[in-house]
Amino acid sequence: MDLQLQNKVVIVTGAGRGIGLATTRAMAAEGARVVGATRTPTPELAEVARVVVPVDLTDSDAASVVTEAALDLGAGIDGVVNCVGAGDFGPQILAGFLDVPDEQWTDLVERNLYTAIRMARSTLPHLISSRGAMVNVSSINAAIPSTGPVGYSEAKAALNALTKRLSEEFGPKGVRINTVSPGPAGTRLWRDPEGFGALVASSMGASYSDFMEAMPAAFGLTTGRLVEPEEVAALITFLVSPVTAGLVGAEVVIDSGASKAV
Repeated sequence: MDLQLQNKVVIVTGAGRGIGLATTRAMAAEGARVVGATRTPTPELAEVARVVVPVDLTDSDAASVVTEAALDLGAGIDGVVNCVGAGDFGPQILAGFLDVPDEQWTDLVERNLYTAIRMARSTLPHLISSRGAMVNVSSINAAIPSTGPVGYSEAKAALNALTKRLSEEFGPKGVRINTVSPGPAGTRLWRDPEGFGALVASSMGASYSDFMEAMPAAFGLTTGRLVEPEEVAALITFLVSPVTAGLVGAEVVIDSGASKAV
């Protein structure tokens, strides 16, 4: 299938690794000119992105820097993927509600919600001109606020609400805005022995290797495995593509069958 992305200009935030890097690769493979925004530029990103913008999107002026870098390519902006998210969870992330300080709430809401708000504010005028698309990368945790780090699920739920608001306002102007909600994905968040998965394992009194082996069953993953970043990236690329012109304001879940509700 031709996804009609040849020479399209697409911004991907959080592009340095994980789902963001996989999305950049998938977009580039379809011929898109990708502007990859990241706090952590990597050689892997430089290989596939047309432009790499080293920027921390929690800075209030960062979105305009990324937007200008995309406009410098001289062809407008056709797509935006807001993939900045969990990042590197800190040591207090597994504390209970009463023990979580304001700093954790501020950090998680800033990265998971405000980065998308600022990117939307900066790029939507250009997406209106191109009749382009935006995808906000959320999480199945948005619908499960009782689990996960305090503040994370709440920020993702707000991101889903933002997507609905934006799709209602800008859909009539030709902009398609949707949400992709992955379940546990095979990124360094879980697969790094020093990462968040190790913190969860430690909190349960289990070794990292035992926890990861038991995780698919414990999380109810129907496929028996984590969803891979490349699989999420393929879905995001499909949603940015003009071939999905009728898909507006949707939340598309890709979670290896973890969500059981009808």
